[in-house]
Amino acid sequence: MAPSFDNESSLFNFVVRDGNGVKGIVDSGISKVPQAYIQPHAEQIDKKSASKCEFPPIDLSKLDGPDHDEVVNQIVRAAETLGFFQVVNHGVPVQLLDSLKQTAHNFFSLPAERKAVYRKEVSPSPLVKYGTSFVPEKERALEWKDYISMAYTNDCCKYQYSLCRDVALQFLKTSHEMVRNLLEALLGNLGEELDDSKIDAFIGKKMVNMNFYPTCPNPELTVGVGRHSDMGTLTILLQDGIGGLYVKVPEDVDMEKKGEWVEIPPIPGALVINVGDMLQ
Repeated sequence: MAPSFDNESSLFNFVVRDGNGVKGIVDSGISKVPQAYIQPHAEQIDKKSASKCEFPPIDLSKLDGPDHDEVVNQIVRAAETLGFFQVVNHGVPVQLLDSLKQTAHNFFSLPAERKAVYRKEVSPSPLVKYGTSFVPEKERALEWKDYISMAYTNDCCKYQYSLCRDVALQFLKTSHEMVRNLLEALLGNLGEELDDSKIDAFIGKKMVNMNFYPTCPNPELTVGVGRHSDMGTLTILLQDGIGGLYVKVPEDVDMEKKGEWVEIPPIPGALVINVGDMLQ
């Protein structure tokens, strides 16, 4: 039998304080989205009218060959217009990407009491935070997601959660060269040379976030992550096969579909690059 939530306070306690998350609501057997998760109509995305992203994936392996300048132009063009693009042959092993996705599923499949240990109010490490939505205690409409966020300081830092720690550190190490190559292309277009004295200013702070979006009975009424921009330099996004990433085309760029939502569909083995506020 699905639990009954008499008010938003009881829902909040079940989801947030008890560590059940949105996954706990779904596992309880609900048949419709609770009112607290229903987004205002303006925030709901009409997926049927959204078009597909027009940019093909960029082959980063060609940066080392005669097509270097062409690839740099592709990166710059995508970054200056939509601000999102996909890359392939990026140097991060596909097996590691698969391991990241499996590790995330393993964590979110843990019993609620195991995950609740890492809620931001009680987490044994300030570097690790498990939660649901973004700021659930303040939001008018909650997001349909659970997440674990891990901030990086150095290889000896205590993520305090070995199930996610090892694969997260491995990803940070293997993706470093890709990130450097992207920044060299983007900053070079601005007339700046990326040397070792500047690198930490751009990629010194690193985080690994794992998001989980449980199956939703009314997906048209809610969102996993609402509209936002990322604060940092670059976000590297690994999608699973389900997809669901939509980007709004700016009004002031040389692209079709201005002001409309476009979907960036998942491509096996590809990573999505998102230009953050700092670089923009």
